[in-house]
Amino acid sequence: MVKCNLSRLMGERKLKIVDVARATGLHRNMITLLYNETASRVDLDAVDKLCAYFGVSVGELFEYVPVTSEQVVQSNQQ
Repeated sequence: MVKCNLSRLMGERKLKIVDVARATGLHRNMITLLYNETASRVDLDAVDKLCAYFGVSVGELFEYVPVTSEQVVQSNQQ
């Protein structure tokens, strides 16, 4: 699965969702979805703006976390 580190980046800088939305021009709803890791897709323009704003690479904003087959089974049962 892909993990978004936006909440960590914002927490380190003591930023609110509205702060990031205003600074990047992104819709508050998109920031909220990424912050809560509930977004199912992300526009590359949004990724570009967030990386530029935080001064990080795509790999620092997002990271790949391997999912075990046991986690997949548990996820399907819920």
